This record gives sequence, C-alpha cells and structure tokens, in this order.
Amino acid sequence: MKFSGRALIRRAIAATSSYHYGIFADPFSFFCSNFHSVVKKDRSFSPNLRRDLSCANELDEAIFLFRKMLRMRRQPSVFEFTKQLQVIVNMKQYSVALQLFDEMRQSAAPVNEYTMTILINCCCLLKRVDFGFAVFGIFFKQGYNANVVTFTTLLKGLFLDGKVAEAEKLFKQLLTLKLCEPNDVTILTVIDGLCKAGHVLAAHDLLCLLEKTTIYKPNVQAYNAGINGLCKVRMVDNALELKSRMIDKGISPTVVTYNSMIQGLCDFGRWKEVKDLLNEMVNHKISLTVVTFSILVDAFCKEGNVKEAEDILKIMKQQNISPDIVTYNALIDGYCLQGKMDRAKEVFDSITGSGLKPSIVSYNSLINGYCKKGKVDEALRLFLEVSSKGMEHTTVSYSTMIHGLFSEGRFADGWKLFNDMETRQVHPDLFTCNILLEGLCKTHQIAEAFSFLRVMEDKGLNPDIITYNILINGLCKDGKLDDAKMILNELPSKGLKPNIKMYTVILGSLCRKGCVDEAKDLIVKMKRSGCAPDSVMYNSIIQGLLKKKEVYKAIPFLEDMHKRGFYADASTSSLLINHMQGSNKDDILLEMMKKVVPKI
Repeated sequence: MKFSGRALIRRAIAATSSYHYGIFADPFSFFCSNFHSVVKKDRSFSPNLRRDLSCANELDEAIFLFRKMLRMRRQPSVFEFTKQLQVIVNMKQYSVALQLFDEMRQSAAPVNEYTMTILINCCCLLKRVDFGFAVFGIFFKQGYNANVVTFTTLLKGLFLDGKVAEAEKLFKQLLTLKLCEPNDVTILTVIDGLCKAGHVLAAHDLLCLLEKTTIYKPNVQAYNAGINGLCKVRMVDNALELKSRMIDKGISPTVVTYNSMIQGLCDFGRWKEVKDLLNEMVNHKISLTVVTFSILVDAFCKEGNVKEAEDILKIMKQQNISPDIVTYNALIDGYCLQGKMDRAKEVFDSITGSGLKPSIVSYNSLINGYCKKGKVDEALRLFLEVSSKGMEHTTVSYSTMIHGLFSEGRFADGWKLFNDMETRQVHPDLFTCNILLEGLCKTHQIAEAFSFLRVMEDKGLNPDIITYNILINGLCKDGKLDDAKMILNELPSKGLKPNIKMYTVILGSLCRKGCVDEAKDLIVKMKRSGCAPDSVMYNSIIQGLLKKKEVYKAIPFLEDMHKRGFYADASTSSLLINHMQGSNKDDILLEMMKKVVPKI
C-alpha cells in the first residue's frame, strides 16, 4: 500500500523519546534490528508442541511454551507465533508480550503485519500510543503494509491516551487520503471514543458527515454510541432526532438504542415518552432486558416512588427475568434515600438468596443511608465488613464514611480513616478533600484548612465552587470577614462565579457586624453579576438584624423581600411577632408583617 501520511508518522515517532519502559534499555532497543520477511515458506510445526497455548491458564506456563517454540530447531510459522503472542495479550500481560516479541527478534523468528498490530495494541493498552506509532513507523520502513485493523488500533490508542483531537484528525485523514477503508469497528471506535471523551457534538457531526457518503455508512452500533452519548449529556431531543434519522436510513433500533433513550427520558421525568418507547419496543417485538428494567427501577427510586420500583421488580420475575446486582443496588439506594433503612437492609440481605453477591456499591449505599440517619456505628460496622468479604474500599466508600464520622463530631476517627485511605493507596478525589476541608473549618483550624488546600492543588485537584463555599463559611464563622470578602473577589480570576450561598454567608456576617450599608452595596454588586437574591438570603439578613434589635435597619430588606415575592420563614416570622409583642405599636412594621408573614 502506498502511504501518504509519512509526516504524521515521523512526528509520532519523534515524540517517543521522552519515556522509558522497564523492559526497554531505550525506546527503540528491540526495534532496531532488521525484521525477517515471511516470504519464505512457513516451516512445519513440531509435533512436540501440539498443545494449543489457548488452553494455558497460567502465565508462567504460557511463557514457557512460547520460549520452547523459540528454541525449536525448526521454528513454527509466523501464524503460530502470532497466535501464541495473542494468548499472552488476552491475559492482559501487555508488557510481557512486548518482552516476548523482543526475544522473537533476537531468535530471528518470523513476523508479519498481524504481529505489528498486536505490538501496537499492547503499546496502546499500556497508554503509550506514541510507542505504538513508533512500532508502526519501523514496520512500515521494513515494507509491511498497514490495514484497517492497524489504523483502528492506533485510533483506539489515541482515545485511551486522551489524545482526542489527534484521533479525530487521523480518522479524517483516513477518509481524505484513502489510507484504508474504515470498517464498522473503525467508525464505532471513533464515535464511541468521541462520546466517552465528552465530544458528543463532534461525534454527532461525524455521524452526519458519514451519512452523506456513499461508502462509509454508520451501522446500528455507531448510532447507538451517538444516541447514548447525547443522552448522557442530557441532549435527549437530539438523541430522539438521531434515532428517527437512523430509522429513515433503514436501520432498525435495538434494545440498546431503546435503553439509552429510556434512561435519557427518565433523567428528565418524561414518563409519557418513556411509556411510548416501551410500547414501541413491544410493537417491534423487542424484548425488555434486565438493563431496561434496572433503568426503570433506578428512575422510580430516585423520584421517591419505591413502591412503583417494587412493582417493576414483580413484573420482571413474572417474565422470568432475574434482577441483577444493579437492580438490587438501585432498590437499596431508593429505600436509603427515603430513610427506610430496615427495608434497605432486607433487600441487601435478600441478594445472596438470589444467587448474587452484594457489590461495593451495595455497601456504599447502605453506609451512606446509615450515616444520614445518624447511625454511624452501624455504618462503620458495614464499612469494616467489606474487607472480610473480599472487596476493596473505593474513594466513595472512604468519603462517605469520613463524612458520616465528621457529621457526628468524630473528627479524630475521620482523620484516622483518611490516613488508612492513604496507606491503602485509595486516592482521594475533590469530594473527599472538600469533606476534609469542611472538617478543618468546623473545628476552627482555618490555617490548617488553607495548608490542606495547597496540598490539594499540588496533587492536581482543582478547587471548585464548593471548596470556596466551605472556606468562606469557615472564615465568616471564625470572624475573618475581610479574608472571606477577599476570596469572594478573587473567584472570577479563577474562572469561578460566586453563588448565592457565598453571598448569603457574607451578607449575614456583614449584618451581624452592623455593616448594613456595605451589605446593601454587596446586594447591588450581586445582582449586577447575574446572581439573583433568594428567600434564604433575605431571611438570613433580616434575622441577623432582628437579633441585634435593629428593626428599622431590617425594614428596607423586608420591603425588597416583598417586591421579589418572597415570604418570611418560620424563624423570621417568630422574631417579628416577638418584637411586636414587646414594643409599642409600630404601624410601619405591622404593615410589612402583613405582607411578608404567611397567613396560617
């Protein structure tokens, strides 16, 4: 095959000089010798090695048999070597496969295009697509032709390595330069890769482009990937439109198509359309699967309709469809969200009776449920049970349990658990770090909180708006209002927009300090920034002033509150009524109370 993209390959090869694998003395050590052509007739395979390596279950045995092939006086054919190399890859021992190839080279064993593709795949699965391109370039210089499988493997590697733009560019070069004819797998790799990387619109545009060609037609799997991607970013109407286009092209939706659509519509609570899709499935004789039922169970549970979820479970069993662990986890989570921990535990205990095993997600839901009910000791018992069941804690497990302990004021136990998390090399995420920051702020360890913030940033975790909410709240409660205002003013330079919660905390502190004029100015600034005041904010300000007996300073805020259609909450109403009972008649305040205090 005449290759037109040499510049692209040269750039890729040049990019491979900065990293060293343990199995290479340098990046090209095992590629530098001339490869042996397979033009020669395949040598016969020795009867001493009749056993197919695909039966080998142990890596050591697989390596032993492979090396036995290399030592044979009359080496097996390239087909046999490639087949056996693939077995090592199937064991997910990618570095071992590369090492064995190095031994193949040293033993002058035959190689071909399939060997090249296996090697490239190993590099890609090790997330070193740059080495994959290096292998490709060296084989290409030796006269080996790349086929669609090779290019598809490279595309997959680029997506795995997070090089989305490069993958999209390479695919378009395949089309324009006609380097090969992309097949269904190639197209699916690109559409799915773009969607999983969050480039859903690019995937959608690519599907539209391919629809217009006469050669490269997307199949149902490619459309499914696009529809699923759109639904996951809540672009359900676009997904419905894509489904209609697919049908117009003569491609029938599958249960996978419908499952994605049902999930997307459930996320918006568009139940009538869900019902329509279910009827459509029945009319087209597409059977609902356990995945379909699990989506429905999960959606009902999240809306608080656990009874409907239980009814779905009964229908499943009537149709001889056994619920899987995902179904049970959804139901457990539904009961936990309602605080019905006894029922959640019953469902949890019933899992083993159904021939399944609880997963870490099952435990996490129960732990979270018990923590929210204040039953932290019960949650901790379950947390400690996880290891004895042969499972490993996740970041979610630790974060949930630490938060539960902190909520009960057990800060020492929470930090002890965090130390255990680090010892076990379970990496904290931003959610974990925000929990820990809040713990430091609650215990008035503000300096330590800012030190921890720097540690977070050093580890590559970028603070979000929740992080700064926690810090501002902690500073205000610690009497450090100026520091809190400074953080608020710096947020836009960090690419973050202050939210209503931040303004409410700072405004409350300003009013408590008697800085009413400054609070009014901040409200004006807040409105200009596009953050509209809410009822919680007004109630917070007014309560602060009433507690300081500064009733007349509260009246302008009461007026503004009324103009915006907000009402006094129970605490504000109580303070206003108490003031009226303990003072002379105040007609202005009485009129305002009539407007903002809800009628019982």
